[in-house]
Amino acid sequence: MNDTKNIRPPAVLKALEQETTTLGFAMASDPQTGCLLKTLAATKPKGTFLELGTGTGISTAWILDGMDRASTLISIDNDEAVTAIARRHLGHDRRVTFHSVDGAVFLATLRELTCDFIFADTWPGKYTHLDEALRLLKPGGLYIIDDLLPQPSWPAGHAAKVPLLVSALESRNDLVVTKLRWSTGVIVATKKA
Repeated sequence: MNDTKNIRPPAVLKALEQETTTLGFAMASDPQTGCLLKTLAATKPKGTFLELGTGTGISTAWILDGMDRASTLISIDNDEAVTAIARRHLGHDRRVTFHSVDGAVFLATLRELTCDFIFADTWPGKYTHLDEALRLLKPGGLYIIDDLLPQPSWPAGHAAKVPLLVSALESRNDLVVTKLRWSTGVIVATKKA
């Protein structure tokens, strides 16, 4: 079995990857993680999805590709330069709403939102403001994070934060956590009823 073959990427992926490379953005999700996001998104029909860290929209495209037509996705990033690429290629899809705002600020405003699926691919909702993000997760909802194995694009000091995050997730009684030493390092967690 080869997990990089026949993964059926979103049609827009090649264009997103080209602009991502041109921009020099090095933190986009890889195809394995994208494929996993697509598969997990398909498990949440009529779902409410939250992506923390739009980036250039590569993971956004994978999530949208797995979502059904009745689902909605809110995608947040504080860097308008990278989000502009996502908006240009994916903004026509009525299921997605992009917000250019700091994730911590945005999480603080989400009092009534409950989510079936959260992909946290930035600091807020992952390394900071974890409780605020997990508060939004419905019972049975999925919380997914990646980039937990060493990456060349990690800033200095980042490696020390990963075991603290993993430990924080493992210590929670309200989650069932699966760690995958695969791709860039992934955790999939489900909130207990």
